[in-house]
Amino acid sequence: MTWPTRSSDSAIPLSVPELGGRAWEYLKECLDTNWVSSAGPFVERFERMVASVVGTRHAVATASGTAALHTVLLVAGVQPDDEVLVSAVSFIAPANAVRYVGAWPVFIDADPATWQMDPQRVDELLTQRCRRRGGALVNRASGRRVRAILPVHILGHPCDMAPLVELARRHDLVVIEDATESLGAAYRGRRVGTLGDAACFSFNGNKIVTTGGGGMVVTDNPRWAERVRYLTTQAKDDPVESIHREVGYNYRLTNLQAALGCAQMEQLEDHIAAKRRIARTYAEAFAGVPGISVMPEAPWASSIFWLYTILVEEAGYGMSSRVLRDALGRSGIEARPLWQPLHRSPAHRGSEVVGGAMAKRLVASALSLPSSVGLREADQRRVIDQILQAAAHLEVA
Repeated sequence: MTWPTRSSDSAIPLSVPELGGRAWEYLKECLDTNWVSSAGPFVERFERMVASVVGTRHAVATASGTAALHTVLLVAGVQPDDEVLVSAVSFIAPANAVRYVGAWPVFIDADPATWQMDPQRVDELLTQRCRRRGGALVNRASGRRVRAILPVHILGHPCDMAPLVELARRHDLVVIEDATESLGAAYRGRRVGTLGDAACFSFNGNKIVTTGGGGMVVTDNPRWAERVRYLTTQAKDDPVESIHREVGYNYRLTNLQAALGCAQMEQLEDHIAAKRRIARTYAEAFAGVPGISVMPEAPWASSIFWLYTILVEEAGYGMSSRVLRDALGRSGIEARPLWQPLHRSPAHRGSEVVGGAMAKRLVASALSLPSSVGLREADQRRVIDQILQAAAHLEVA
């Protein structure tokens, strides 16, 4: 069969920022006042806005979501040769952050219903594969202490946190939410970021709120917040004499970035509404299409549908997700598969995994579709038509 070549229509990107509101006004204020670097009023304002929206007492801005993850693992007491349970289906950043502190990730398979960290797999590891030794929970296979659970709320949908937190409390583990893709999502009426001991957000250019780059640690623990702020500002003990008693990090967010973040936060609810509207349109269009499964939303969840993702089963649809992606690309439509399962990543070769079959299925069949906040109705219709026409063409052939 032949596919149409790219039309004269403009390309439809996967996810680009929607910049507007008071962004120019706030950025001009930074330039007019010379507050452009890591000090300035917008940094504290941005922190207050995020803490207020999420519902935590404290928020500390960082240079990236990965910097936030790295720092909060240190503050949570994760030590070299400890183990941290991490979602197997995720961008690589949380696994890398675990390695930054000298610890080891243990990858937990996805739950088939939500695609998030599977609490049953966590229970399997902690109950059947670990034992208590000297007051610590130790992995029988590795001999290492299990210190924390790091569930990743992927694609804008929350993990099922109640059983994860219950397991953590039963086994004296820390819970750190990786909410970098899910600002504004909610679990049983509570927004992600309030469900564990601390959480991290990202404001990369493709996130629902962007500062161009940047991150945030949120927590209700004042000691942790103070410690995060200390470590991310080079662990400066005396700002005049420049005395540093510890190794710190230059993980500060700039005032310019924070100014953009403040303007973006003022539009967060509108952005969430747009994402959910895009998701409804996709779900309605693909309902009942053979071989396509639409993105789930659990009854207890309110997803922000950061990247709307479908599952494409070759046996039912007639082509694989990768072939469909290439076909969409020839029509000027950007689509993207999910990340390689982290336990299959050469960078984390040898790390333990609990399960893995669902992660394999997701990565083989998942395809993320254009989901920009500013996605035009006509452009979304074009994406939908291309996918439906592909299926119809195969039926005729």
